[in-house]
Amino acid sequence: MTRKKMKLSYITKDSARKATFRKRKKGLLKKASELSTLCGIEASVIIYSPYDAQPEVWPSPAGAQRVLSEFKNMPKMDQSMGMMSQKSFLQQRIELTNKQLKRQCRDNREKEITQVMFQCLAGQGLENLNMMDLNDLGWLLEQNLKDIDRRISIFPQASQSQGSVATASATMAIPEAMLKSGEKAQVKSPERGVSPETEQRQQLIKDLMHSPEDMGLDSVLSFGDNNPIAFFP
Repeated sequence: MTRKKMKLSYITKDSARKATFRKRKKGLLKKASELSTLCGIEASVIIYSPYDAQPEVWPSPAGAQRVLSEFKNMPKMDQSMGMMSQKSFLQQRIELTNKQLKRQCRDNREKEITQVMFQCLAGQGLENLNMMDLNDLGWLLEQNLKDIDRRISIFPQASQSQGSVATASATMAIPEAMLKSGEKAQVKSPERGVSPETEQRQQLIKDLMHSPEDMGLDSVLSFGDNNPIAFFP
């Protein structure tokens, strides 16, 4: 069974508030003792309450005095580091909540104007829009057009690189398949971007695929044992 989450608000019932104080105070002192033992640090806790005549001091009045003396001997900047009052804590939480609220309002506004944009593309007029709506709609359209232009500028570069890879693969794969099957093939050089080394390699592939009669040679070296410099064993 999961533990029910307690609402952090002032407990109006006196008996329940006193019981909660006793329970939470015991847990706080236990945590302070564990922190001091596990991490080897000097810690002190002083608790004032309307239920006790004297304040609760942990670990002892002498230990608390020693910790306070060490704290007062620290520089002013180090003393205020990480220190937070209830007022500053609430201010920090309010600022954080306001930032989250502004971000959420911006997201909601962008979704609203996006819906208006699609309605306009579907044929709905702009008569019901005020000046603020028109300005936001213009900003959103401008952002979408910039995104489209960016994608258009990237697309030719990606297509060109893919086309170069595909051309090179086809140029090397077709002669290899023809050589294995013993057929003749003509390899066309690409119309653009062909280096002299590529043309020389393609011409060599053409010459290898032609028969001795087409090449104008009377004899060629044979493969196998009869050829002392054969390429294959």
